Amino acid sequence: MNQYVGRNDFKFKVDENWAKLPDGWTFKEVGGVGIDSQDRVYVFNRGKHPMIVFDKDGNFLKSWGEGLYPRAHGVTMGPDDSIYLTDDGNHSVRKCNLNGEILMTLGTPGKSSNFMSGEPFNRCTHVALDPNNGDIYVSDGYGNAKVHKYSPDGKYLFSWGKSGTGPGEFNLVHNLATDINGYVYVADRENHRVQIFDKNGNYETQWQNLHRPCGIFIDKKDPQICYIAELGATMAVNINYPNIGPRVLILDLNGNIIGKLGNESSGEVEEITDTLKVKIGLKPTEFTAPHTISVDSFGDIYVGEVSWTNSGQHLTPPREIKSFQKLIKL
Repeated sequence: MNQYVGRNDFKFKVDENWAKLPDGWTFKEVGGVGIDSQDRVYVFNRGKHPMIVFDKDGNFLKSWGEGLYPRAHGVTMGPDDSIYLTDDGNHSVRKCNLNGEILMTLGTPGKSSNFMSGEPFNRCTHVALDPNNGDIYVSDGYGNAKVHKYSPDGKYLFSWGKSGTGPGEFNLVHNLATDINGYVYVADRENHRVQIFDKNGNYETQWQNLHRPCGIFIDKKDPQICYIAELGATMAVNINYPNIGPRVLILDLNGNIIGKLGNESSGEVEEITDTLKVKIGLKPTEFTAPHTISVDSFGDIYVGEVSWTNSGQHLTPPREIKSFQKLIKL
């Protein structure tokens, strides 16, 4: 039976069994996902095979990166079909070709800067590229409160931000994206907002009608649309708190919400006590812990989840719940 989410111009069919993994393989959970110019899908995950590549129909093509990426976090596609991989476990960003060969490295893999020093990197989270000149922005989020800017060839230019709740301050800068004019949209996760800056790091405005924005993707077609993955309630195992996710929001670039995907609960109910019921997210139209989001040339949405960290490791017995799904635009 088909399962649908959304409505009007943003209605999608859930493709439950899209990713056809080889026998015995698992994602564990998905930190990042990217789409290349041929709509091949690159799933950066925390299992034994960090990068798993599929065609647009979900057929397995190849894997790479084994042994190199201890904690997959972010994927950004370059305009030349390069791919930028952010690993917060080894404090680095690697630019690769689509076969996984490393072309450039930012940071020193395995070596972090001091906590909240402002120096790159301490558990960096994601990359965005200036669409006009290729400049590189890196969100340095778990152990810092900075956005760092680099030239296309990896030369450090400058940084901005500090820990706090005011304009231009961050409380877990978790993801970022750019629009066609080069403005930088920063998912300031634990401040429950997206902040917007010009290319010099000057604060412009913010969107505050969000809850723990985790993944952010701006589709640069006309009109430009922003997709945000909201992580949901900060609990070891999600309880059904209404209207705060986990879900996917679709916004215009004025910050107006024009679509919501996912129900207001996070899936199948498992009874823990007589008074507490916990959601563990097995239903196809619902999410558990959306962490990353990307959109292909057809308008189909790919959502990666960190359900093991958020929920699965705390269950008895520990188990993977759901890590990845495709939503087909109708």
